[in-house]
Amino acid sequence: MSDNIDRLTTQIKLLQGELEAEFAIRRAKLRYTLQGKRAVFEEEILRAHRELRVGLARYVFNANLMTVVTAPVIYAMIVPFVILDITITLYQWICFPVYGLEKVKRSDYFIFDRAHLAYLNILEALNCAYCSYGNGLMAYAGEIAARTELYWCPIKHARKAISAHQHYIGFADFGDAETFRKKYGHPERGQGR
Repeated sequence: MSDNIDRLTTQIKLLQGELEAEFAIRRAKLRYTLQGKRAVFEEEILRAHRELRVGLARYVFNANLMTVVTAPVIYAMIVPFVILDITITLYQWICFPVYGLEKVKRSDYFIFDRAHLAYLNILEALNCAYCSYGNGLMAYAGEIAARTELYWCPIKHARKAISAHQHYIGFADFGDAETFRKKYGHPERGQGR
């Protein structure tokens, strides 16, 4: 990579560190701490949260009609989600050792902490768990796909990639055949991949 790209990448990492520090300040203001993987609120805050919980009957009764009508469509997505989860996990278990790639740690992508929030009723907590699963699954599958792309085709696209993964920045530039061959070699010659 060029010196300018290296400099910009370093700046991005510094900004990400600053952002994490700001999140830590916000956590302190919301009066919870992280103990391992679990968020723990002060007792006073928990009491206030419980008072803000909307009862299940009131929550359902006041729901937007179209939200209720479309809910089965959302919940039906669990079937393709589970199929994707199983197949993408099997794929990496089978193929990644062959490619010499480190397996993606599934537990890093699935975070189910919102269900412990005292201000959520049972349906809200279930919905939060569902969204955590769906978004965690997409991130998990995305990282598996990203590592696959890193192995098979580490070349940037000609057009801007809207949501490029973390490995993309190190890919060879589109059309830079010399760098691609030098950096990644050729599988038939046993270089690179």
